[in-house]
Amino acid sequence: MKKTGNKGMAPPAGLTALRKASAAPVPQRPEPALADAAEIMNIPEAELTPRVREGLRHLMAQVDDLQREVARLRARADHLEQLADQDSLAPVLNRRAFIRALGRSTAFAERYGTGGSVLYFDINGMKAINDGLGHAAGDLALQHVADVLISSVRASDVVGRLGGDEFGVILLQSEGPAATAKAAQLADAIAAAPLAFDGQTFSIAVAYGVHTLTAGDQVDGALEAADRAMYVQKRKQRP
Repeated sequence: MKKTGNKGMAPPAGLTALRKASAAPVPQRPEPALADAAEIMNIPEAELTPRVREGLRHLMAQVDDLQREVARLRARADHLEQLADQDSLAPVLNRRAFIRALGRSTAFAERYGTGGSVLYFDINGMKAINDGLGHAAGDLALQHVADVLISSVRASDVVGRLGGDEFGVILLQSEGPAATAKAAQLADAIAAAPLAFDGQTFSIAVAYGVHTLTAGDQVDGALEAADRAMYVQKRKQRP
């Protein structure tokens, strides 16, 4: 008896449906980043063809490159601004940057009615140091004063070189007797550490003046008041 095979017989309906489902393209959902970009650009998900997806990826890569470049330029600008604000010799602000910081402090005193103080320091006998030991010794003296001031005030305070052998300090929220006591402490710390140069040892003494910032203070007036107070003390220190 001749066997009858399955050739020519139709497959079951369920198997046919499964095969069709397997062969049909499965709609791809966009990656989260692509979906966000498409939403921002009002592109319907149905229109995210492979070509559109590739275009979005290319656009997103360009945006990433631009963001990195912007971050690099900002870091570069911050670095250049820091260099522009730093004194050429000592690791403190230069006069321009210090004046700007003092302007912010006077504005704060004007707005909130709480002030700080500006201290004015001047190195005694700087000409004698330069003439007797040379300008390299004078530079060492300036760096010493700057180092002591920076290491002896709070991170929120401001230290700057005002020019020549003069330095300024802005003490935030420190006024009157407390500011004067701090100025005296700084002067003592500067004098307490003798400097060695070219086989010789010498000490640094400074005169200081203090002015408490109050509402209505102007930058120039506040700095001049501290400067005048410093000269009063300097005259008292002379033998």
